[in-house]
Amino acid sequence: QVQLVESGGGLVQAGGSLRLSCAASGRTFSDYYMGWFRRAPGQERELVARISPSGGSTYYADSVKGRFTISRDNAKNTMYLQMSSLKPEDTAVYYCAAGSYGGTKYYFTGWGQGTQVTVSS
Repeated sequence: QVQLVESGGGLVQAGGSLRLSCAASGRTFSDYYMGWFRRAPGQERELVARISPSGGSTYYADSVKGRFTISRDNAKNTMYLQMSSLKPEDTAVYYCAAGSYGGTKYYFTGWGQGTQVTVSS
């Protein structure tokens, strides 16, 4: 199983930027689809962005499209989430996850511990 550790969260004013990192160890990082999820207080966990093993294909939730950029560096076993034009509604615990694609859906089985992002108005 892959081990994941997030970093880079914090407190930022609305309109500001943050970059989250997710460091992976234990298995071959480049084998995995990777994703960033978030859970806001009182809400369900939601997928924010997803990236293919090579980094050539990405997906974004409509709520972050045009503001967030997901990327990965397979040589460094690290994934990133560059967040810009942050809004108070982006406040949440952000989790990175590793998984696979089963032909019709994605299965995320490895999870980090999460990093808090707080956007003040």
